[in-house]
Amino acid sequence: MKQIIFFGDSLTQGYGLRNPATASFPALIQKMINESGGGFNVVNGGLSGDTTFSALSRLKPILAMQTDIFVLELGANDLIRGHSATDVEANLQHIIDQVKQHHPVAPILLLGMELPGWIPGTKAAGYRNIYTRLAAKNNIDLVPFLLDGVAGIPHLNMFDGVHPLAEGYEIIAGNVWNILKTILEKMDK
Repeated sequence: MKQIIFFGDSLTQGYGLRNPATASFPALIQKMINESGGGFNVVNGGLSGDTTFSALSRLKPILAMQTDIFVLELGANDLIRGHSATDVEANLQHIIDQVKQHHPVAPILLLGMELPGWIPGTKAAGYRNIYTRLAAKNNIDLVPFLLDGVAGIPHLNMFDGVHPLAEGYEIIAGNVWNILKTILEKMDK
C-alpha cells in the first residue's frame, strides 16, 4: 500500500484533541481516502512544539520510511520563538531537498501559514511569502493557508486561540483534501 507522510508540528499532531488518532487532520484525511477508494496509508509525523530547526534533527528516520507523498507543515513555532524568516525558509528548503533526494518521485505538498495581524510589519515582512516562494521554486503543490476558515474564530479554537478544536480540524482537513485529492488523481493516471 502506498503511504503519505505528514511531517509537522502540533497542528499536524492534533495537539489537545481527545483522540488525535481519529480527529487530527491527517486522521481525517485517512478517512477521506478510505471513503474515496483507499490505496494510501497516512502516517502522522507531527510533533508538538517542533520548529524547522528541531524537525531537521528528526528527519532522517522519517526519510527512511516508505514515502509516496510527503506533506510538510512547519514554521509557526519558529515565528513564536523569534527565528529569522531567512533561517525558516532555508530549513524548509533543506527538508524539501532531502525529501527529493530520498524520494525523487514523491510529490510534496507544502502547507502554508499566514501571520496574525498583530505581528509588526518589520518582523512579519520576511515571513509573508516564504511558502509561495518555496512552492514556486520547487514546483510543489501548496495549500496557501492551512488554517483558512479556522484562524481567529473562537468557537473553532482552543482557549489558547492557536490550536483548533475538533470542528476546526475538520475544516483544515477539507483545506488539505482540496489539493491532496488532485495529487492522488494525478498519481492514478
